[in-house]
Amino acid sequence: MRTHSTRRLLGALAVLATLTLTATACGSDASDAGPSESTPNDVSAALEKGGKVTVWAWEPTLKKVAEDFEKKYPNVDVELVNAGTGDKQYTALQNAIAAGNGAPDVAQIEYYALGQFAIGKSVEDLSPYGAARYGTSFTPGPWDAVTEDKAIYALPMDSGPMAFFYNKKVFDKHGIKVPTTWDEYVEAARALHKADPKIFITNDTGDAGATTSLIWQAGGRPYKTDGTDVTINFADEGTQTYTATWQKLLDDKLLAPVSSWSDAWYKGLADGSIATLSIGAWMPANLTSGVASASGDWRVAPLPQWTKG
Repeated sequence: MRTHSTRRLLGALAVLATLTLTATACGSDASDAGPSESTPNDVSAALEKGGKVTVWAWEPTLKKVAEDFEKKYPNVDVELVNAGTGDKQYTALQNAIAAGNGAPDVAQIEYYALGQFAIGKSVEDLSPYGAARYGTSFTPGPWDAVTEDKAIYALPMDSGPMAFFYNKKVFDKHGIKVPTTWDEYVEAARALHKADPKIFITNDTGDAGATTSLIWQAGGRPYKTDGTDVTINFADEGTQTYTATWQKLLDDKLLAPVSSWSDAWYKGLADGSIATLSIGAWMPANLTSGVASASGDWRVAPLPQWTKG
């Protein structure tokens, strides 16, 4: 485990996110061979030799993972740092990489954001470390999200199929049916806001992950890559389907201008002013811990569809 002046991240674990290992762990001999020249045996030897590994991640379950890792490799000290979630961490990560110092050895990165680090050659290809042998351990979706051609830029942490969470207490109070299509969703948003102007169908301050997910659901594929060449086409049918619908919500001011995971967001989920969430199926754990005062109010349903099925 060695330090390199390029501070490239060595890989990533993905939850909707990925953990990216930087090529700077344990030790400081910059004359060592680069990570792309390493073999699984080199990695095993480095783990036995030991050192310090810094991990930037927000996922709380990784605390137990770090503890178990240190038990298995007692010479390795894992420093777990919460450097922020999403864009806050990515900005800090990009700045550290550009500066050539201060980057972690491992960083958690969401699936949608991994590409920007791979294209920028900020993450290391893990295939020389034998990562390909783990491919059969994951379903195609998560594995495809962390690979490009023969390169493996991350190891998935989990998969987050999207579901529709709604505040049943709010919906029942105002006699609103749970939407099964996005057109019905817009109508439900209008009805709720008309019944109580303090109620918003959901929150949105420009979440790239949510936007991309719903574009994909509509069949859109606006981003294409060929090596480091990126083509963006927002005129494709799926993207236009999404934007036309979402624009109605924006025009009618039916979206709370609140960022996800903020204190205001949790407050909105608790008091019913944010009535729905289209988010990963892992959300119940966060509702339990962050919105305890609304216990029993929330339900889950299939994600609305773009056409009636």
